[in-house]
Amino acid sequence: TQPRDCPACSGTGLRAVSEALTVRIPAGVNTGSRVRIPHNGNGGLNGGPDGDLYLLIEVEPHELFRREGNQIFCKIPVTVMEAGLGAEIEVPTVQGKSRLRIPAGTQSGQKFRLKQKGAPARKGRAGGDQIVQVRIVLPTLADRRSRELLKELARLHPENPRAQLGLR
Repeated sequence: TQPRDCPACSGTGLRAVSEALTVRIPAGVNTGSRVRIPHNGNGGLNGGPDGDLYLLIEVEPHELFRREGNQIFCKIPVTVMEAGLGAEIEVPTVQGKSRLRIPAGTQSGQKFRLKQKGAPARKGRAGGDQIVQVRIVLPTLADRRSRELLKELARLHPENPRAQLGLR
């Protein structure tokens, strides 16, 4: 009679086992990074040592931050008054809150750099920066006085930002 294969391993000497592991993910990893877990892979053939387990990392998108390499990008709303007159505002970073000086005359879409406030680098290299793009938010004109002030401002500054495009 023919010898039968082991029902647990089909004659390979290996069998699939699920096991829960707690793994420390190093700072600075990004989507596509691989993290090696030594001796937690498949068992070696013919009694050899266990192989390594490799985790392929996928970082979920964040509602406020966007990452490119070690650079972190975010868009922050500012008021017309803050942009026009200048202000110091609080902005979120991946390490917590930070202060950002908005100079007078800041335009919507303008970008500012917060050095070393980006994603940490792997293996002891310098971390990235955070780029903050401001988005000017108009005030809600809930009363007549606010509308009058805005109309007065328009009379004092009759600029047309589309004029350079040949548009009214």
